[in-house]
Amino acid sequence: MLYEEMDYGCFSDAERNARKAFEHYENGKMVQALDELDTALELNPANSSWHFNKALTLDAVNKFDDAICEYETALQFDPNDLEMLNSLAIDYTRTGQYDKAIEIFEQIEQFDPKFEPSYCNRIITYTEMDLHDQAEQMFYLAQQIDPNCPLCFYNVGNSLFVRGQFRKAISCWLRTAQIEPTHPQINYRIAQAYWSQGDIHRTREHFLMELRSDPGDTDVILNFGLFLLEQGDIESAKEKFNRIIELDPDSAMALFYLGEIAFSNANYDRAIEFFDKALRKDSSIAGPHFRLAQYAAMTNQHQSAREHLHAEMKLATEDPDVMVSMGSIFLSIDEPDLATHCLLKAVDIDHSNADAYYYLALASATSGEFEDAAEFFTHALDLNPQDLLTLTDSAAVYLAMGKLSAASERINQAKLLAPGDPHVAEIYRQILFARGRQAISDLLWWLKR
Repeated sequence: MLYEEMDYGCFSDAERNARKAFEHYENGKMVQALDELDTALELNPANSSWHFNKALTLDAVNKFDDAICEYETALQFDPNDLEMLNSLAIDYTRTGQYDKAIEIFEQIEQFDPKFEPSYCNRIITYTEMDLHDQAEQMFYLAQQIDPNCPLCFYNVGNSLFVRGQFRKAISCWLRTAQIEPTHPQINYRIAQAYWSQGDIHRTREHFLMELRSDPGDTDVILNFGLFLLEQGDIESAKEKFNRIIELDPDSAMALFYLGEIAFSNANYDRAIEFFDKALRKDSSIAGPHFRLAQYAAMTNQHQSAREHLHAEMKLATEDPDVMVSMGSIFLSIDEPDLATHCLLKAVDIDHSNADAYYYLALASATSGEFEDAAEFFTHALDLNPQDLLTLTDSAAVYLAMGKLSAASERINQAKLLAPGDPHVAEIYRQILFARGRQAISDLLWWLKR
């Protein structure tokens, strides 16, 4: 039961409001549509169709919790309407209420086992729950009813994509595009899969195909810009980010990446301008505070660096490389405890991050905790045994601990990697000197016996 199915034979005031709501909805005027529907429902609150239409309108403006309330109200008057039940289950999925969604889909299946959307949309729910075998099972059940449903191929493609099965995902999405060439963002998804596969030519091709069909899609333009950045095509990437600003002057992400380009080119004044502007547009965006902290640390503005790092930490980033970089900045401004906090978080996220263990070792050494430092250096070398800095710095820590054999072992490995490195040579000289002093001390002790 959709808008166009409403009966306008009786031109009551409520029906006129409902008809106006439909016209506003068709013209993309959702606020006005909601106003008209509210008026209609005040006059006739028991009309399930109007509650359903209000829910659809709320969905269109991403007010899913409010839409759920309207679907539930509509179903009080018409509890067996499959379209309403299906839409409610979709919104339960959107809001993370997966068990409720599955319950509704199963209810639909009991009412009508041939109602294909209950299987098609359940693919999404199971994918969100990481139950991919069940997602595929729903796909095959839906295929028995409608083998040419473009949304089924799209949804199961998403399941395959998140599992890293990019070739199969591409095959499904190409099938969607074949059945429904105007499917929203289909070439964008294909581009993402080819990008993940490393197929640069086809990635670019499908990004361009998507933008030809919808040149104003800022999400696609942004990701195309990121792809171009990754390929080193800086000017083309910059053009894409500037294009987003033309379409959406409030795009914090586009401003941030323009700042990234300026920062990488050492155009720091321009970069700071972009980062500040991005934060004014969206204070919750991750990245600008981190870059501003980097710049502040580079220019010995330690208090400013602290403030920006604290602000970045509140955004709860889950990128271990960013956490490692933040830890290294905290170390550079003499904040070993905060550095350790960031670095331990990086290790929690990624146990194989050798840089995180390296900087944890430096933070421990800075605090005089040499045993911990030696252990962290060992973890780092287990992951990256040929890292010159780790070998040299761990040798220095062992030297400070008086463990000269371990220090010699590490520095000899470093000498093999970089025979002429002056820092390696200096640590090697200090170890030789310490071993000489130890030998003299041992000799004097023996003579006094």
